[in-house]
Amino acid sequence: MAYILNIETATKNCSVALGKEKSVIDVIEYTGEGYSHAEKLHVFIQDILKRNNLKPSDLSAISVSKGPGSYTGLRIGVSAAKGLAYALDIPLISISTLESLARLVKTGEDVYIIPIIDARRMEVYSAVYDQNYNLVRNVQADLLEEQPFEAYLSEKKVIFIGDAVDKTRKVIQHANACFHEAKYPSARKQQDIAYKKFIKQVFENTAYFEPYYLKDFMITSKKLSKTTHK
Repeated sequence: MAYILNIETATKNCSVALGKEKSVIDVIEYTGEGYSHAEKLHVFIQDILKRNNLKPSDLSAISVSKGPGSYTGLRIGVSAAKGLAYALDIPLISISTLESLARLVKTGEDVYIIPIIDARRMEVYSAVYDQNYNLVRNVQADLLEEQPFEAYLSEKKVIFIGDAVDKTRKVIQHANACFHEAKYPSARKQQDIAYKKFIKQVFENTAYFEPYYLKDFMITSKKLSKTTHK
């Protein structure tokens, strides 16, 4: 019996889910205005195991949201996941934060799903998926002023989801644009992806794995901003 502990800390939602085979059997999560992951994450992990009568040694793998997202949040989640995987000598599985966010959208329509995480100012982290969560365009950082999603909006309905929806809505006013109410990814949406990777043995190197920050974009963007204002 494969038990997988899923950890999501890339945004303001500190989320832990326990999965058995293909199913999620329990979730503990908290969303606050500040980032309280350092105080809550380890408590959540202890609590979810205890109330399901499991010990850490009963786990078969650890799944963690790899980003993009908050630098601090990702460091906390990945450090905890790596520590558990190493101590228990079990596999570490990484999950795209944007894919788990996209999976909060349930639709039978032929649409694009674009999860968007707030970066800063008018910048967002995004990816593009179809209605079956197949990746259409890779993860990247976008400037909303450049209308980066125009090609997808011109084809069919696009559902935007994430904590950057409010500022995206102000810029994108297209007839095909729809905005989902969910803001943050949840560990509950990692289990299906994690279990498939577990079966296929798609694991990370626990010693060397690092979160996906997209830091290079942020540095480049800052330099360009300075040049523009000379």
